[in-house]
Amino acid sequence: MSALVTPHVKKGGFNLAYVMPNLQPPITTTNQALEYKKNLESIDPTVTYLMTLYLSLDLTPEEIRKAKAAGVTGVKSYPRGVTTNSEGGIESYETYYPVFEAMQEVDMVLNLHGEIPSDASANTHILNAEPKFLPHLLKLHATFPRLRIVLEHATTRAAVEAVKLCGPTVACTITAHHLALTVDDWAGQSWNYCKPVAKYPDDRLALREVISEGHPRFFLGSDSAPHPPHTKSTSTVSHGCAAGIYTSPVLLPLVAHLLESFNSLERLEDFVSNFGRAFYKQTISADIHSKVVLRRPSSGGFLVDNQYVLGENSVVPFWAGKQLRWEIARDD
Repeated sequence: MSALVTPHVKKGGFNLAYVMPNLQPPITTTNQALEYKKNLESIDPTVTYLMTLYLSLDLTPEEIRKAKAAGVTGVKSYPRGVTTNSEGGIESYETYYPVFEAMQEVDMVLNLHGEIPSDASANTHILNAEPKFLPHLLKLHATFPRLRIVLEHATTRAAVEAVKLCGPTVACTITAHHLALTVDDWAGQSWNYCKPVAKYPDDRLALREVISEGHPRFFLGSDSAPHPPHTKSTSTVSHGCAAGIYTSPVLLPLVAHLLESFNSLERLEDFVSNFGRAFYKQTISADIHSKVVLRRPSSGGFLVDNQYVLGENSVVPFWAGKQLRWEIARDD
């Protein structure tokens, strides 16, 4: 699958990728992260890969210092069982305070999947798991005020408001698909199902409004998740469909299309590049060859491919078969 999807980072308009660690098995050590990076670079060396570790009981302050010295950028936290390959996720943040203190000292980023596990006895479910997580975010920020924290793939107005309450060391990513979808779009439609799930129209409006506002601590995070088509299109009595939406190969035109739909196209470069790079302390190249140009398709629309195939692997992108109002200008 890596050989198929890794080139899609550049195809979708980007030359920098923040690589999440929830593989099978997860990336829990510096050596594993470096080996993973080496594999990605062997597929497409023109992209910069920022690597992360999976927060687990095996992660120590010493490993954090080793990771920082080796160029690893962050650590991703997954509450147990809330998303793809999160079975080894955390149950209590206090357990990891020594790790967070070390991360604060060496200036590594903590990336949070902002949900708590569903619990019927506490009336916790996929629609309120994010708002119920937010007290953890606020407590972590209060305890480690110098620790850079990113609340990943926010989906609710409550999350937007919580991040705004925090200081400059807390940021938030927003996906392209959460700017398009609401709960009605994934209920009964497995191709639009992801974790966290898209919420209510007012929540989607809050995501759009903070982009229109040009808030510098809210920026694009694709959360692009490639799954084999049969795992997305089918479920059984004992196993649901895969949670994840794949946007990588059309990401920049898709975001442009969506921002234009709510009159915020002028925010595109800040949202997809400037704000995120500033938070992650990644310089923006002045090289003209690193620039990406969007244009109106001559045919009136850019048709999203129905699927991408390499050997025995295939993946279906978000909005397959639909038309976008923008495309990347490439040298033919």
